[in-house]
Amino acid sequence: MKRIVLLISVAAMALFASSTVSAQGKFGPDSAECIKYLSYYTEYYKQKNYDSALPNWRKAYSLCPPTARYSMLSDGTTLLRNLINKNAKNAVYRAKLVDSLMTVYDQRVEFWPKYAISSLNNKALDMYNYMKNDPERLYAGLNDIVAQTKEETRANIFLFQLNTAIDLFREGTVDAEKVIEIYENAIKYLGMMTPKNDTEKRSIDKTVEDVESLFITSQVASCDNLIALFGPRYEADPQNLDLAKNIVRMMGITEGCTDNDLFLNAVTTMHTQEPSHTSAYYLYKLYAGRGDVDNAVKYMDEAIAAEASDAVTDAGYYYELAAFCFKSSKYAQAFEAAQKVADLDPSLAGKAYMLMGTIWGSVPCGGNDIEQRAKYWVAVDYMNKAKAADETLAEDATNHIRQYSAYYPQTAEAFMYDFTNGQSYTVSCGGMRATTTVRTQN
Repeated sequence: MKRIVLLISVAAMALFASSTVSAQGKFGPDSAECIKYLSYYTEYYKQKNYDSALPNWRKAYSLCPPTARYSMLSDGTTLLRNLINKNAKNAVYRAKLVDSLMTVYDQRVEFWPKYAISSLNNKALDMYNYMKNDPERLYAGLNDIVAQTKEETRANIFLFQLNTAIDLFREGTVDAEKVIEIYENAIKYLGMMTPKNDTEKRSIDKTVEDVESLFITSQVASCDNLIALFGPRYEADPQNLDLAKNIVRMMGITEGCTDNDLFLNAVTTMHTQEPSHTSAYYLYKLYAGRGDVDNAVKYMDEAIAAEASDAVTDAGYYYELAAFCFKSSKYAQAFEAAQKVADLDPSLAGKAYMLMGTIWGSVPCGGNDIEQRAKYWVAVDYMNKAKAADETLAEDATNHIRQYSAYYPQTAEAFMYDFTNGQSYTVSCGGMRATTTVRTQN
């Protein structure tokens, strides 16, 4: 029996010795004091009695290794923030406290890597709160943090980083190219984020809007700056899709910066590598703006032919194409496009008929007096169809009918060419053909 008791005692002593060594390893050479002050400050901290917690935390911080407890460091940042706020008017002391706060954050990152991302994000927020009077230090610090956290950066930190860069740009410390780079990275990393829920998605989307708005209003990137910056990059690597997207996004949000070859070429690269009805439509808009009818029609045809483009969308595309061709005096192309609108989307039928009537009323026709004026009969036919299809167009259609009717031939004139009211007549003009009814002015 004595032997059993002795064995138990020896085992207990060995266990105690082992735990003591372990505790000394975790809590440092003065483990008992470390644990004591950890306990003291924690009790006050739980009660949010930060004034009483602070001196005990300082003692624990001086005695315990950084690896003793993560909460010692995370609680420490809260206690230091509280002290900084209380000493806001004491600039010298406040600056030292901010340095201490940054040191604690650095220890959190170094000794507790599993929490590094959250520690860096919190550090960035505190830097922005407490270092605005030292923008160059703030700028360097935020850049360093974003370089480490990338798409795991808290969204609003990108806004703070860009705002700081813009302030330094205005002071002449940072050049436009660096500000543009920060903006590009912000948009890239925000786009890489995976929101956990709809609320977080809305928050990220709002940050993207705010970043773009801040960049636009800063006027850092003039169109000339962007062309000078991106032009050589594009020429060196014209098939770089990411580069092309950046160029399109940047120039697209810069006022008056889409009517240039670099922008057009970048959009073309995007469309070539990731074709879609939207990219084809965008190219149509760009070429239409330049008055390049052939290329505009080409890309609109591609937009309409795309599988992802539905009937309603196609109807809108055809109507827009018809209006563009009409303004470009391509009457037959305009009429052909307008004809397809009503079949695809009945809700646009009235507008399509009115456009077809306007096309017929405008196309120049040769021949004798009847052949030159017969187009107005067709124009009125379509205006009447427009009224029947969409009552909201009745007033405009009626006004057009009144105008066109004034060009009808006199009864005597029609008689001279052997035509009378109500007679069927086929009009062929400007590459278009229609059968209508003879009408005269009495």
